Amino acid sequence: MQTRARDLGVVTGTLPTGELNAITDIPGILVGHTTLGNGNDLHTGVTAIVPAGVTSGLPAAVAIGNGYGKLVGSTQLDELGLLETPIVLTGTLSVFRAADALLTYLLDRDPQATSLNPVVGETNDGYLSDIRRRPITEQHVLDALTSATADLPAEGCVGAGTGTAALGFKAGIGTSSRRLPTGTIGALVQANFSGTLQVLGTPIPAPPRQTDPPGNSCMIVLATDLPLDARQLGRIARRAIFALGRVGSDYAPGSGDYAIAFATSHQPPMPDQELRPVFQATLESVEEALLNSLVAARTTTGFQGRTRYAVPHDLVRAAGVTARDRARPPSSPTA
Repeated sequence: MQTRARDLGVVTGTLPTGELNAITDIPGILVGHTTLGNGNDLHTGVTAIVPAGVTSGLPAAVAIGNGYGKLVGSTQLDELGLLETPIVLTGTLSVFRAADALLTYLLDRDPQATSLNPVVGETNDGYLSDIRRRPITEQHVLDALTSATADLPAEGCVGAGTGTAALGFKAGIGTSSRRLPTGTIGALVQANFSGTLQVLGTPIPAPPRQTDPPGNSCMIVLATDLPLDARQLGRIARRAIFALGRVGSDYAPGSGDYAIAFATSHQPPMPDQELRPVFQATLESVEEALLNSLVAARTTTGFQGRTRYAVPHDLVRAAGVTARDRARPPSSPTA
């Protein structure tokens, strides 16, 4: 069993989670991973988010925190407000091969297609993996897509998070969800950004030996079964970027920070004045997904002998205790 933030007593926010506390709590959302690692200089992979009915078009939006990235397919997604393909995540220099492989997957399923917009995001895992090898093949992408399930996705050093790091510690893939009376919102992150880790307001600085590598980024994918249109999903995606600050991101200029939000519902959109709890659910689910990406990760030594250490669980647990102590009402003075 993988360790998650809640296993260490860290409870983010006040809203209830879905059954799995994952993006796969939204009906019809599947997640698959392909993990590549040779125990030496290769630590990378592919993560695929596969929504049911996506090829017919789902309302969607993209938000850019800092556009130093290679998010394939983002301009058409923004222009049309429609997601028409699964979303694939991988390492920076493999993003273009992954996009071509996603095209193969889509063309095989639609013999009449002559124009497709594959959506492929990335973060730079070159600190722990020999990124110039561009090791991702078509088969790796197809395996992630075809193996995707509605189970709790693996977190930490798997798939596109195999070689990533965040806030001075080893990180990777993380996921979480929040349940509202009318639907659920779920987040999946590929965490690889700089700053100083904060757990529920308590800073956990990385050891001095842990320097931030170049090319930091974060990909955030949000899915919901709430009835929302593309404009409203854009508002939600922007809130997802805000959530990076809750765990200590410094929003570095070399970071490619993106959020993609999509809805599986085709019902008329809910009124804007009802979005407040949806924004809260977004912030809470992304914050917890980011913490899960760190808590589930393992210390990894990779390319050129570089090491990224896992965050010590005892420090995370202590931060949870501190947060509970702060929230406890003061005792009444004795007479």
